[in-house]
Amino acid sequence: MGSVRGCNIPEDLSYNVENNVWARREADGTVTVGLTAYACSLAGEIVAYTPKKAGKEIAKDKSCATVESGKWVGPVKTPVTGSVVAVNEAVSNKPGLINKDPYGEGWVVKIKPTDWDGESKSLKVGSDATKAFDAKMDSEGFKGC
Repeated sequence: MGSVRGCNIPEDLSYNVENNVWARREADGTVTVGLTAYACSLAGEIVAYTPKKAGKEIAKDKSCATVESGKWVGPVKTPVTGSVVAVNEAVSNKPGLINKDPYGEGWVVKIKPTDWDGESKSLKVGSDATKAFDAKMDSEGFKGC
């Protein structure tokens, strides 16, 4: 498990650092998408979750869900193009799961990617991801999770 300024950054995931989202390729070829611990720390406790519906095509860097906290409302931008195949019903019932377990039970959507091999090349993994998050946190004056 990687960590940057107290924020967990699992090194086995792929990250779009700019959008504070992660992606995990599953055995069936789908991609699970979620918010990073850093994003959760910035947003505060998530109180609402509105995902796109299953079957919806989403372009890379476009919103696959909207989340809301007491101080922020914003999109969760998908790191790769694809169609939504599943939304997280547990998070629909309890949005705070995103904060409690952002890399596990708090996932946001699952998508069927149209070009994982091509688009995933732009995502950061391992130490490249932790270095990129450290630089981003530094530039944003972030003290830590």
